[in-house]
Amino acid sequence: MTLQEFRDYMSSGRPVEGNGEVHQMFHILSQEALRITAEINGSYHTPEQLRALLERLFGRPVPESVGMFPPFHTDCGKNTVLGERVFINMGCKFQDQGGITIDEGALIGHNVVLATINHDLRPSKRQGMTYAPIHIGKNVWIGANATVLSGVTIGDGAVVAAGAVVTKDVAPNTIVGGVPAKVIKRIEE
Repeated sequence: MTLQEFRDYMSSGRPVEGNGEVHQMFHILSQEALRITAEINGSYHTPEQLRALLERLFGRPVPESVGMFPPFHTDCGKNTVLGERVFINMGCKFQDQGGITIDEGALIGHNVVLATINHDLRPSKRQGMTYAPIHIGKNVWIGANATVLSGVTIGDGAVVAAGAVVTKDVAPNTIVGGVPAKVIKRIEE
């Protein structure tokens, strides 16, 4: 399976069967991600060096304006897309097999988890997985220790409070917080 075939399959919404071809590709990509993130997290890199490592990890160009403070962890890497001026703070974990898109100007706080995969609830099928993409809009701010679950879209200008668990879409220019996250208030310009 090629990288593009993997991305195409993951954008199809079809389930991933335990030990099937796509599941095996997960294992191949995770080993590459482990090697590259070990390099990212193992020593200091200039912003240019870090961007080159991220391009290897993501398998696509990363804008020069992207910033990151390692450590950073992912078990895939190949299904993340970053826009201009995205900043990712220390300790973030991206489970991106289902697809993560972070639009321009978004700020991702310390220890944020973006998780696009779920295991089947039935014990006999637990190795199988379902997934859905996460889309973080323009100028979103996700606070420290927040978790965003599969299938969630966070609208432009929204804020996710620290420690929130986001299980549903967030409207633009809205602040959400709590477990599960609920609307706290609208942001007025």
